[in-house]
Amino acid sequence: MVKLIFFVLIFAILCTCPQISYGENMPSAVKTDSNYSLDLTGNQLIFFPTDLFNQINLEELWIDDNQISEIPFEIVHLINLKRLSAYKNRLTILPASIFKLANLERLNLSVNKLDSISDDIGNLTRLQVLDVNHNHLSELSEAIGNLKNLRFLYLAGNCLESLPQPLENLKKLAYLNITHGNFKTFPECIGGMENLFELRMYNNAIESIPDCIVHLQKLREIHAMNNRICSLSHSIGNLTSLRKLMLENNHLQTLPESIGNLGNLTDLDLRGNKLNSLPESIGNLKSLRFLDLRDNKLKSLPKSLLNLTHLEKLDVRLNKGLVIPEWFQELESRGCTIFY
Repeated sequence: MVKLIFFVLIFAILCTCPQISYGENMPSAVKTDSNYSLDLTGNQLIFFPTDLFNQINLEELWIDDNQISEIPFEIVHLINLKRLSAYKNRLTILPASIFKLANLERLNLSVNKLDSISDDIGNLTRLQVLDVNHNHLSELSEAIGNLKNLRFLYLAGNCLESLPQPLENLKKLAYLNITHGNFKTFPECIGGMENLFELRMYNNAIESIPDCIVHLQKLREIHAMNNRICSLSHSIGNLTSLRKLMLENNHLQTLPESIGNLGNLTDLDLRGNKLNSLPESIGNLKSLRFLDLRDNKLKSLPKSLLNLTHLEKLDVRLNKGLVIPEWFQELESRGCTIFY
């Protein structure tokens, strides 16, 4: 009896929803108490379904993994849209009307062929997530700095060499991804993103991490592998919330003494650099669990590593001429796995 009532209710809801025709590829349409969402993912669509423009109550729309090359101007009619995901299509340009969707909170345009984004994007002041990963962008609009509610910004896999300074106004930004780009210098605007939690900038050609990072007091993760970083600012020691510092395959020869101030650091990856020594202060990293020193130029290690009472794994392989200290036995007796 309960099942019968359930199916009757579902049938009644479906009957009251406006009908949309898509031929044989029927999408999944779900109506809830709080929103109306439509998923057209993987339907081999070539054109944006114009029937959708009658769905003025639509709040969430997925058109991912299709072959759509253009979003019509009429999308402006979807005035209640909060989430639009057009991942993995063939978009080369966006209509001006998309920037009039004032309620939009999440916009995913990743894996398309966009080479620019209009300054009108600054009108989307409720936007919290902007994903333009893997497009053909060579520059960003300064108007992105107007997106005061933005929390996640994905810019990976583009042709970017710099970020506009107004992005420093993104005070709510928690996550920034600029990986797989053409950056040679660390974007100064990042220093103004005071609530940044995670920074991913690997696979670029960045040569240093400058003093502007001193303001990133809430930063917990830096992923900067596969760059050309030859120096770390002394200010790195001010990032006392940092948990992960990933610097694999760079050009570091020394570390600043201030690195010992990172008392909450759990993961430190320094493999594939040119380090010939480590500061004694590294023994102050009381929370450190994983330390990777592979493939450097180390000849000796500071005995202060014995102070790392939470260390679970230490890797010192591929350091030619490294003298293995006797105190390694004490580390191993405490449960630390050492590869050498």
